Amino acid sequence: MLTEKKGHTQIVGATVKDIKLLAEEFETKSAEDVIRWALVTYRQQVAISTSLQAEGMVILDMAYRLYPSVRVLTIDTGRLPKETYELVDRVRGRYGIQVEVVYPDHIELSRMVTKHGVNPFYQSVSLRLLCCQIRKVEPMVRSLQNFDAWISGLRRTQSDSRAKISKIEVDKVYENTIKINPLADWSHDQVWDYVRANDVPYNDLYDKGYSSIGCEPCTKAIEPGEDARAGRWWWEKDVPKECGIHVGPAWGRTE
Repeated sequence: MLTEKKGHTQIVGATVKDIKLLAEEFETKSAEDVIRWALVTYRQQVAISTSLQAEGMVILDMAYRLYPSVRVLTIDTGRLPKETYELVDRVRGRYGIQVEVVYPDHIELSRMVTKHGVNPFYQSVSLRLLCCQIRKVEPMVRSLQNFDAWISGLRRTQSDSRAKISKIEVDKVYENTIKINPLADWSHDQVWDYVRANDVPYNDLYDKGYSSIGCEPCTKAIEPGEDARAGRWWWEKDVPKECGIHVGPAWGRTE
């Protein structure tokens, strides 16, 4: 059921229908209002999970201003660009946040590399998804077992697969945790306007033509006019530019 406490809608044994009603309530509210609700409702049982792209940095900055003890998770796949590692340290220095770094299971990773090679993602879509599953999705599953909710930087205009996300929704991928997307209705320009207005740290690769940043061998700069996610897994054609974190278990997985 949903109850009211000190002016904030709380979740107590909420159903999927309850969450949908809550999403409708917050659809017209600001990103700050959504983040404030999440932090008040869940406290230490909610985390910002971010790869420290521009959207995630906006959310981190907003959350820190509201609740400096906010928990922040990031996944180190072992293949990130040096600029991303440098940003992690800049975040620690700027905000004093102990970013919680999550790693892939070394046994699973060893098995994959032994069987398929160091860079299997170039061979087929299914092997790319297997790599994403082991390096990203499975660490995410493990880390979210300790939380009731998580905050992501998804926006509806990023891709067709994200066009229908709600600001608050039930995430069935991660055992019905509550997924919060405060920037769901934001544009690319709104993100960067906030970054510049608030001097938010960001990945230096954006200044080199990158528009979406993942693992180093799977990400490149884009040309003017290209889709924002064209630099992700650029060798793949006619498949979703997703790793599996936001759309469920990787399809087409090859063992």
